[in-house]
Amino acid sequence: MPLKINNTFLVLLLFIFQISFGQNANTKEILGQVSEESSSVEKVNIINNTTQVTTVSDVDGMFSMKVKEGDVLVFSAVNLEPLRYRITAEDLTSNLLRIKMKVKEIELKEVIVNENANITAENLGIIPQGQKKYTPAERKIYTATSTSVDKLLNGISGRTAMLKKEAKVEKKEMLFRKMEYLFDEAYYTERLKIPLEDIKGFQLYCVDNPEFAVSLNTKNKTMSMFLITGLAQEYLTIIEHER
Repeated sequence: MPLKINNTFLVLLLFIFQISFGQNANTKEILGQVSEESSSVEKVNIINNTTQVTTVSDVDGMFSMKVKEGDVLVFSAVNLEPLRYRITAEDLTSNLLRIKMKVKEIELKEVIVNENANITAENLGIIPQGQKKYTPAERKIYTATSTSVDKLLNGISGRTAMLKKEAKVEKKEMLFRKMEYLFDEAYYTERLKIPLEDIKGFQLYCVDNPEFAVSLNTKNKTMSMFLITGLAQEYLTIIEHER
């Protein structure tokens, strides 16, 4: 009788071992890359819903994870739309799993346009189409350096240097206004996790970034949203060290 029990127990163990071995045999560690449009994305949270194993994409958007056919991977990040991806048999044989994510759309503030908004000096023929437009500060610089005498006198007095500084400040103020239009206070505090008292300092940090300034000036909202997320992470590290 004891021998029969031992044989039954042994068969049960072998059965459990075969099931476990079969499951492990179908599991493979894959290499993947997360991107948004043509840019790789770092710090994307990735979780395997089946095994509950998690990982994060690196600076090149790369990640690795053990999966099997049918597993569902969930990708999420602060500025990106969540994405669910089911692993296929083809994924287990490919060299690289490419995941494409999209930037979250934000609702912009309502803008009321006057019915005469399209009437401009160019449309009326007052100035040629495509002529360079100067800001008030830039017009002052142009006037101060329009002739050799003016350029010499204003250079000696330091007025030209002062006007150039004024033009830089004016450009930053314009960038500030564009940021206020694109991103409200809740976007900074809730999505980017910037403390309320540090928002102004963070905005200044952003407009000093050449790439971000270009994205604002060219009205590239997708690029602005992508860049501001990375700048927020940098700025939070800076203020953390300062405190």
